[in-house]
Amino acid sequence: MNFKTFLSISALSMTLIGCMHQTSSGAKYQLSDANKTSLQSVVDARSSETKQRDNWRKPAETLAFFRVEPGMAVAEALPGGGWYTEIIANYLGANGQLMGLNYNDDMWPKFGFFSEEAIKGQIARTAQFPSMVASKTTNGIKATGYTFSNAPAAANGTLDRVLVIRALHNLNRFENDGGYRTKALKAMHRLLKPNGMVGVVQHKVAESTSDEGANGQRGYLKESAVIAMFEAAGFKLIDSSNMHANPKDVPGPKDIVWRLPPTLLGAQEKPELKAAMNAIGESNRMTLLFKK
Repeated sequence: MNFKTFLSISALSMTLIGCMHQTSSGAKYQLSDANKTSLQSVVDARSSETKQRDNWRKPAETLAFFRVEPGMAVAEALPGGGWYTEIIANYLGANGQLMGLNYNDDMWPKFGFFSEEAIKGQIARTAQFPSMVASKTTNGIKATGYTFSNAPAAANGTLDRVLVIRALHNLNRFENDGGYRTKALKAMHRLLKPNGMVGVVQHKVAESTSDEGANGQRGYLKESAVIAMFEAAGFKLIDSSNMHANPKDVPGPKDIVWRLPPTLLGAQEKPELKAAMNAIGESNRMTLLFKK
């Protein structure tokens, strides 16, 4: 893959301004200059269409905040179509390992709106993950695909990072109907090395919201609830960032996160509503880093 040349270290420092954060111990963490340059080069090398969401999603700053470095073994929860996969796989390099962790097969029918064919397609994505990685990089990185329930025991204690980016709400919304969140966090814990970390980016709703309105059904969770669920699973919060905060996103009691871009559910054929949703931008999100 031909990466664009990064021309300015000073500009890079501004772009990755979020990569240095105060940890709970008071020490500062920062990627090396070489890793900053490598990460930004990977982000810059993607197509213009793919980069349209970068202003909101801040992939370089996010991965730097999660302390992801080349050569690591990383799991990506719910890789989907591979928006983040392309960046992670190329950044980790030939010595890295990337695991896709999909939702459990029996969770897909619970959404209630997927056709039988669509469910089969979602389930098939798990086994197809290595092929997707190969299609997005030429560095020969080792890739594997599992669900939260079938990652093998041989993988226990092998991961440096698990990245859960906008994928936690569905695990939580079906927690009372199969314990999916509990099982997923347990799987993350067993797969991580000692002191391995989980990076979370999740749609965030106000703490004053009712528990029913913040259970993930609308896409939103409370930050306090996310911290509590990870602590209960044996993790410790070591850092947080407001890089994905959007104070314009103030959902009403019935508003769903998918009303906003890029989905714009219900607004595609309504120009005024579409303009209003675009003016808000992507959702308000928490960014949290936990350690095993």
